[in-house]
Amino acid sequence: MLSRRLVLRGVLLASAIAFSATSVLTARAADALKVGILVPGSKSDKGWMESSYDGLMAAEKKYGDKIKVQMIENINYADMDQALTNLATKNDLVIGVGGQTQASVYKIAKRFPKVHFSIVGGNEGESAPNVAGYDVKQAEIAYVAGAAAAMLSKNGAISYVGGMEIPSIVNAGKEFGKGAKSVNASIKYFENYTGDFDDVAKSKEATLAAIAQGADVHYHILNLGLRGMEQAAKDKSTHIIGSYTDRCGTDPLYVAYSITGTGYQVQYAIDEAVKGTWKAGYKEFGLKMGPQASGMVICGGTAEQKAKLDAIMKDIQAGKISVLKG
Repeated sequence: MLSRRLVLRGVLLASAIAFSATSVLTARAADALKVGILVPGSKSDKGWMESSYDGLMAAEKKYGDKIKVQMIENINYADMDQALTNLATKNDLVIGVGGQTQASVYKIAKRFPKVHFSIVGGNEGESAPNVAGYDVKQAEIAYVAGAAAAMLSKNGAISYVGGMEIPSIVNAGKEFGKGAKSVNASIKYFENYTGDFDDVAKSKEATLAAIAQGADVHYHILNLGLRGMEQAAKDKSTHIIGSYTDRCGTDPLYVAYSITGTGYQVQYAIDEAVKGTWKAGYKEFGLKMGPQASGMVICGGTAEQKAKLDAIMKDIQAGKISVLKG
């Protein structure tokens, strides 16, 4: 009889422990911040999307089971509303990667007023009580990239290829040219737009056209379309200034990188949500937010080149150099 009681007590105790452990895990899961992120391009594009994905991975490493992430990748523009709706029904914070998500974010946010939405690359204009737009200030760092291109060009000719011809992308192209001319007033500058961030053939064609006119250093705001620029540069022995992340030493095609911290913005949105200090509204990042948010590096650059670029960045921050929005 005593033996049966001991066995019964053991079973009940084991059950209680198992129930307690399950309750703790359930509580942890319930307390975890649920984050949905829309990466409309490829997370391995060597650009905006990959930098943003890297930021997401860094946030997951930092917070562990304090956050639970759902990601949707590689979708057509026509499917953005549906993708964002899917994310908003299951998450506390929804992040749209890229200005191309902005229109859909504002549309879907109206239907989910209790969900917070952050746009990585959001432009000033629209507003909503549950939407934050983070401006990476691409035009600002494009000016600096133009100065670097002028320093690096041996032919005195450079080029820029943008994807969609929208204000922020066009403004970046204009500032890239202005930055180059601030270093070399007689430099030749070729600017082109493919109408698509991911069209490899069109970006290759645009780059080859510029190379035919002497361009030997190229800059871009592209996603997978960058593959076309890489093909053209490799075929014709020219070089590229990369964007978003410093990857110096990984590919000889790249002679410099502009840092446009889209990954930093993803981490910022998650940090603020975890801390309970997330705020709606437009927020500028750019140079004033430090080197994680914006910066410029010439791979193996000289002390003189670095000093010149640092001086330009300081002048932009001080308002001595005025740049377009974007």
